[in-house]
Amino acid sequence: MLDALRTEVLEANLELQRRGLVLFTFGNASGIDRERGLVVIKPSGVPYEKLKAEDLVIVGLDGTRVEGDLNPSSDLPTHILLYQAFTSIGGVVHTHSEFATSWAQSGQSIPCYGTTQADYFRGEVPVTDPLTDKEIDSAYERNTGEVILRRFQDLDPMAQPGVLVANHGPFVWGKTATEAAFNATIVEYIARLAYRTELINPKSHQVSAALLRKHYERKHGPKAYYGQKHD
Repeated sequence: MLDALRTEVLEANLELQRRGLVLFTFGNASGIDRERGLVVIKPSGVPYEKLKAEDLVIVGLDGTRVEGDLNPSSDLPTHILLYQAFTSIGGVVHTHSEFATSWAQSGQSIPCYGTTQADYFRGEVPVTDPLTDKEIDSAYERNTGEVILRRFQDLDPMAQPGVLVANHGPFVWGKTATEAAFNATIVEYIARLAYRTELINPKSHQVSAALLRKHYERKHGPKAYYGQKHD
């Protein structure tokens, strides 16, 4: 079932390891078949070097396991909530990548200091509020999704395709699982750039609104002209 999506989600997970975004069994990637309402996700606690397509778990949007003998990622409720709320996304990635997680642990968003970030995010990479003790003690993974959704009440998830969960790490998404893994790599890179920018000059200013708009819209706007046109 869902062989093509299984293969894509497997490759998205392996890409996280290839790019150095995960250690051991940290992190996970998933993808969704919107027509069937089914999610393919990494199994919990399985090392990436042993991961095979048949190990991936297929679940419904209610969390019910449809296919697979292994337990799905413990972060499944977070993924499901994001799929339910952000109907344009097709893939979700969670990592504990070094620099992005450092920003998350600091409780600070990643400021947009330059055009590298503006090419992919229309502004900062936002950070959530910390979860309350009650949210942690009951339905923790679902409440992780809820705190993300609260942060995005007035944000466009396609223009800012990722978030830092305070004291935890990044959750990133895209139109596909492949794109979500790509965006997770970008988030880690711009987290590193922002960290070094502040080391060099703690008084650095964020990119101007005009430059931010120009770089974002030339790739993603209605008159985008970056790259090649394809029929």
